[in-house]
Amino acid sequence: MNLADLQHLIREARAPLRFTGHGSKDFYGEAPSGSPLSTLSLNGITAYEPSELYVSALAGTPLADLEERLAQQRQRLAFEPPRFGGRGTVGGMVAAGLSGPTRAALGSVRDHLLGAVLIDGRGELLSFGGTVMKNVAGFDVSRALAGSMGQLGLITEVTLKVLPLPAATATLRFEFDQPAALTAINRWGGQPLPIEASAWWDGALLLRLAGASAAVEAATRQLGGDVIPADMATPFWTGLRDQSDEFFVGAERAVAGGARLWRLGLPSTAPALKLHGEQLIEWGGAQRWVVTPMEPAALRDAVAAVGGHATLFRVQDKACGAFAPLSAPLAAIHRRLKASFDPHGVFNPGRLYTQF
Repeated sequence: MNLADLQHLIREARAPLRFTGHGSKDFYGEAPSGSPLSTLSLNGITAYEPSELYVSALAGTPLADLEERLAQQRQRLAFEPPRFGGRGTVGGMVAAGLSGPTRAALGSVRDHLLGAVLIDGRGELLSFGGTVMKNVAGFDVSRALAGSMGQLGLITEVTLKVLPLPAATATLRFEFDQPAALTAINRWGGQPLPIEASAWWDGALLLRLAGASAAVEAATRQLGGDVIPADMATPFWTGLRDQSDEFFVGAERAVAGGARLWRLGLPSTAPALKLHGEQLIEWGGAQRWVVTPMEPAALRDAVAAVGGHATLFRVQDKACGAFAPLSAPLAAIHRRLKASFDPHGVFNPGRLYTQF
C-alpha cells in the first residue's frame, strides 16, 4: 500500500483505525482498538548523511535494519529505544516514545526527532521540522508525535539525529543498598564524569562509562568499584534496553500471577521509595520500575508525594488507567490538539486516555 492509498483510506474512514507495525508495543498504554492499518509497506532509509549526523527512514522500517546501517558508519541511535524481540519499527518507536538506559545522559526519542511526515485525519500529507534543530520554529509538531501513540496521525517518515559510537566504554559494579546507590549516583552526576547509563537492582549499582579512552580510564580509576568484562556487561545493558533481562522476565511472571509492573518518573533526587515489591532504578534515579500487588491509587499517591507520576506498564487489567490522570486544563489541551489533527476521532481512539 503506497502513500496515496493510505491517504485515500484515511480520508474515507469514519470508523476507528489502529495503526500498527509488528504489534510489539500493543501491551503499552490502553488496549488497542479499531481496524488495523499496517505501516510495514513503508520500509526503507530515504536519506542518510553520516557527516551531518542525521538519518531519515520510513515508518515501517525495522529498527534492526536502521541500526545496522548506522553501525556501518560507527553511529547509533543514542537514546537506545527498546526493540522488544527485534520486532520494533521506526514509526512505533516514535509513537511510543520509549527510550533506553542512555536517556538521562543523551536525551529521549523526542530530543533526537528532527522532523516527521504524517497523514492527518483529513488525508493530507503534512511535513514538519527538517534535518537540523534550527529548522524548527513555533510549535514543534514533530516532537509532539513522540509518545502520542498514533492519536495525531499516521507517521509515514521521520528524520532523526544520530551520534557516533563512543571510542571507549567500561562498566563498573558497586555493592549498595537503594538509598546509598541514589546518593552516590546523584553525587557523581554533579561531577564531570562520562557516565552514560546507570542501573540499580538487588543490591548492586552498575555504571556504564562512555567517551574518549582517556576520560573513561580516568573515571574508572577515580570511581573504583569492580570492572565488569565487556562480554558480561554488553548482554546486561542490551537486556535492560530491550526489557528482556532477569528483572523484566521475573516481572512478567509476577504479572501473570496478578501483580502489576509500573514505570515511575521521578526527580532524580527523590528518596528511596518504600513500596511493597521489587524495584529497579535507572536514569540516575529518574526512572524506577516496581513490580507490586499494591493498589493503583495507593501507589500513585506515594509517587505523587515525591513529585513523580506512575505509568501502568504491564498488567492483565488496566481498569485504573495506564497513564497518570490528567488535570482538567491538560485534558482540554489534549482534546483540542487531537481534534485539530483528527477531526473525526478515528485515530487509535482511547489509546492514551479512554475519554479521547
